[in-house]
Amino acid sequence: MIALTIREMLEQREREYLRPCATLSVNTRGREVAEDECDIRPVFQRDRDRILHSKSFRRLKDKTQVFLTPEGDHYRTRLTHTLEVSQNARTIAKALRLNEDLVEAIALGHDLGHTPFGHAGERALDRVCPAGFKHNVQSKRVVEVLEKDGKGLNLTWEVRDGILNHQTSSMPSTLEGKIVRLSDKIAYIHHDMDDAIRGRILSEDDIPKEIRNTLGNTTNKRLDRFIHDIITSSQEIDDIRMSDEIGQAMMELRAFMFENVYQNPKAKGEEVKAERLVENLYEYYFRNYSEMPDEYLMLMEERGESRERIVCDYISSMSDRFAIAVFNDLYMPDSWKD
Repeated sequence: MIALTIREMLEQREREYLRPCATLSVNTRGREVAEDECDIRPVFQRDRDRILHSKSFRRLKDKTQVFLTPEGDHYRTRLTHTLEVSQNARTIAKALRLNEDLVEAIALGHDLGHTPFGHAGERALDRVCPAGFKHNVQSKRVVEVLEKDGKGLNLTWEVRDGILNHQTSSMPSTLEGKIVRLSDKIAYIHHDMDDAIRGRILSEDDIPKEIRNTLGNTTNKRLDRFIHDIITSSQEIDDIRMSDEIGQAMMELRAFMFENVYQNPKAKGEEVKAERLVENLYEYYFRNYSEMPDEYLMLMEERGESRERIVCDYISSMSDRFAIAVFNDLYMPDSWKD
């Protein structure tokens, strides 16, 4: 009798424990480049580890979530947002007996392509790049092309599909991807509200009473309600959804957030400056592309990538702090930098 590897035992456990509608590691559509299997880790766990150890993941710690350069240590960054999405998604996946490794890999990778300064940077690049710019498309590009000096992370198809389709306008192919898609929404609604209250842009009493009556009168109660509702509504079906009542209330709360936080001059008034900074960096490196790091120039030379796309790659990879430092170095007189 041949002894099973640890990976094979874990795969057998998936077959025995997970629901029939779960995505099993052994049923992956595979990687673009075939690899020998790890003797310890199933494929989705291996993908999660690759994302966690990537440079683009580490840079999330200094990228804006909502508030530019907030005063205080407790406001969310793009990294803490990603970790909260992952935690919410894992909780839901575990309760529904779906593949937690796949959920975690998608969640940790879903925002790797985000720009400095959050959606302000994304808007700026989308405006100046002829081919446009969307952070979900860029996240997929990061894991397929940009990481490891142009080699990419060679992730499985299911993880890449979940990363690409985590936004409202699209739908992932797996239930695990659908969990991340919903978890992303409930995470940013929860923590952006929490940060807005911390920043005194909103108070709890500003939230319409009808929404609070349905979802709860604190940010934590609302998050708990969202997660419980997803689990309850998805237990008996091969889909991931919310109940009509809670789903409608969530969309009303999201609309409230757009009106009172995401488009609030007090919270977002500085974003015009951030957008101009990103536009100036794009224009500079488009004219002076040879000044970009060699790993980006190589993509132009060896893969025939357009200059517009490579400039977007470079600028979107920057952290807030690095983008500001580069801008100051390029445009500020030396005597002003002190």
